[in-house]
Amino acid sequence: MSDVKCIGLDVHKTSISAAVLDESGKLVMQAVFMTKAAAILGFLGGLSGSLRVTFDQEIRWRSGEIARKPGTSARELLASRSSRAL
Repeated sequence: MSDVKCIGLDVHKTSISAAVLDESGKLVMQAVFMTKAAAILGFLGGLSGSLRVTFDQEIRWRSGEIARKPGTSARELLASRSSRAL
């Protein structure tokens, strides 16, 4: 069995609630952290395996809507913006 984790992020102005499920759908972790690039990167960096991430529908970067190409990983997306606070 591969090590795939599915991550749901509920993004608010000052905080993010996260839930991590394993491949069988079992909840393996929950967390709440600040809506800052460093906090998001720290959270994702603490997880191993292949990560599948979904955001709620209202997420926006201060610079505008997220433009995400299919196949771009969450880590690549966040790393490209890590120098800016969310």
